[in-house]
Amino acid sequence: MTTNDRGGQSHVEQPAPATANDDLKALIRTIPDFPKPGIQFRDVTTLLLDRRGFSSCIARMARAATGPVDLVAGIEARGFLFAGALADRLGAGVLLIRKDGKLPGATIAEDYALEYGQDRIAMHADACAPGANVLLVDDLIATGGTARAAVRLLRKAGARITQAQFLVDLPDLGGAAALREDGVDVHALVAFEGD
Repeated sequence: MTTNDRGGQSHVEQPAPATANDDLKALIRTIPDFPKPGIQFRDVTTLLLDRRGFSSCIARMARAATGPVDLVAGIEARGFLFAGALADRLGAGVLLIRKDGKLPGATIAEDYALEYGQDRIAMHADACAPGANVLLVDDLIATGGTARAAVRLLRKAGARITQAQFLVDLPDLGGAAALREDGVDVHALVAFEGD
């Protein structure tokens, strides 16, 4: 409130309160029209360059994890960075989910649809013991195609996968909602609407 020139009080609008993760959101660069016109690319590499920002991101992801976590599964490639750091905080192992043909041992794989065609992700067949509690992590969730395929793949291996973490959610693209329909609790630190 401020005092007006007649001695009365007038209302001054205060800025909206900051959300808990606005500091992290500010570290994510937006690159317009990449990789094609109309796309607002959310570049997390600028957050990764910030030592305090990345450390804070991992600490917040660790606080959001629930129950015991045996393995943190990271999706290629940026998901590996988050999975390794998060697994260290949680005292868990790291499970790599890669594009098919990139792992040297015996693998199991899962196909998923792309806008034009199909792709496939894989993991080592012996990477996850049946009944292991697995937390899925990646830098960003958009349409959810890769994350949903990763959940199917982990469940095929016998894992218990009930939670997934992302730095960024693009909620208008529906990926987090689709994962929730698959029985996975989804947590993202920041969201960018309208993408």
